[in-house]
Amino acid sequence: MSSIFTKIINREIPAYIVAEDDKHIAFLDIFPVAEGHVLVVPKKEVDKIFDMEEQDYLELMRFARKVAKAMEKVFDVNRIGMAVIGLEVPHVHVHLVPINRMSDMDFSKKKTFTPEQFEAIRKKIADAFKKNI
Repeated sequence: MSSIFTKIINREIPAYIVAEDDKHIAFLDIFPVAEGHVLVVPKKEVDKIFDMEEQDYLELMRFARKVAKAMEKVFDVNRIGMAVIGLEVPHVHVHLVPINRMSDMDFSKKKTFTPEQFEAIRKKIADAFKKNI
């Protein structure tokens, strides 16, 4: 059975996509811990990050870095935090979160945004990503 991320990749369900290439996709988390919380996902469905082929893992990290660099241009924060937890969806995904302190990565505290706010955030990151590639 396809994961929810595979359904996003296949455009079966909508998402606020900020970046994409042949092997990866990045989109806004709809249950974000901070404004601009992005999920970076390989298009190839693999459950656990360390089960990925080494080359695929390295390419995922390279793509996530490009997305994070675009995010740095959009958000006035100390850094872009990164987490790989992998319990919510059985499909590898990297969380990129604009943060100023450790507590900004508290996954038990979710933020809410309107569809218009999500779209505005998506556009800012997508535009910055396009300028960087």
